[in-house]
Amino acid sequence: MDYLRIPETSLAAGRLSDTQEKTTKRLAELKSYLEKKVAEHQDEIHNLQSFLETVDNILAEKSYRRVQLPKSIPETPTPTDSNPPQTIRTISGVLLADIFVEGQNLRIVPSKDIKFDANAPPLRSFLVGKVLEPLHVKDEESTRNQQLSPDQVLSYDIDREATTLKQIHVKNYGDERRLNELKNALRWTFRRMYEKTIGTQ
Repeated sequence: MDYLRIPETSLAAGRLSDTQEKTTKRLAELKSYLEKKVAEHQDEIHNLQSFLETVDNILAEKSYRRVQLPKSIPETPTPTDSNPPQTIRTISGVLLADIFVEGQNLRIVPSKDIKFDANAPPLRSFLVGKVLEPLHVKDEESTRNQQLSPDQVLSYDIDREATTLKQIHVKNYGDERRLNELKNALRWTFRRMYEKTIGTQ
């Protein structure tokens, strides 16, 4: 009855095929699970970043206020700056830069205590390459479509001394939405530059 016996090699191949199929199925399930988890964490990170920006804005507003102590002798009021700068700080409170809003223009002055590299990737690749330059190009396109006058086009200038960043000037930032977009981008840029600065010390 040997002719009825199934060759052992065929059985082994069948068992191997089943094992491979189960392994492939488990890997596919694992891939699906990991992709789902990544998506969940991305949503969570996005929400946390939104919360962080809200906290930053509140802290910035709080930092403008000055507590006035009562004075026993009346004095002539000293003129105060009606448009104080908005500060960019780390989570731990380290001052990184001041943002001055002057009409339709922005002036960003880095902290004197920190030397920021004007060639740092967060500044060149992100702030200039992905924020300022695309906004400038968009405004230029709007002028060609007669949706914007040439004197309303966003422009920018990076003021440096050797490789040290001194100031950033942005002219014609646009509306309130773009102003907030620029402030958020500036906060991210200076925080990342600070991380790289302290990492090289």
